[in-house]
Amino acid sequence: MKKTVAWRHGGEKDQAPLHYTACGLDDVYLMSGYEIVKTSHGEGTAIKKLDDLHLAIGRNLAERKKVLSAKELRFLRTHMNLTQSELGKLLGLTSQQVARWEKDESDISGAAEFLLRAYFIEHAGGSLNLQELVRGLDENDAPAHEKSFFAKTARGWRAQMAA
Repeated sequence: MKKTVAWRHGGEKDQAPLHYTACGLDDVYLMSGYEIVKTSHGEGTAIKKLDDLHLAIGRNLAERKKVLSAKELRFLRTHMNLTQSELGKLLGLTSQQVARWEKDESDISGAAEFLLRAYFIEHAGGSLNLQELVRGLDENDAPAHEKSFFAKTARGWRAQMAA
């Protein structure tokens, strides 16, 4: 069964889901925490606590998404402020290998993907229990491509299961 994740902003009523592609991912939707604004150049979208949203998206990917896509790998790397070369060195690989993953020309090895997840969780300030991470990923049957919905809560941006 395909799981859909919803993102909401705390203390706000749900709005029409906003397909949020500015993060570079195809399947992220916001249920709240955004506002459509008029600018001198037309309509725009204001998102509350954008850095916190991106951190929540990254945590969701690193801790819950069973299979990471090329775009999701790139998202995690860029939000750790790493170049392809720097990530390659951390993983004991070349920048060309990282580039191939991000272009979807080759699959990331299980060990490298797991280490990337661990680096991101540590970068995000999360507590890292490797056994719990492995167990959580093993229990998750999330398909490679699924919609993710986010909401801003009183405790920050959170992934939400859509009804």
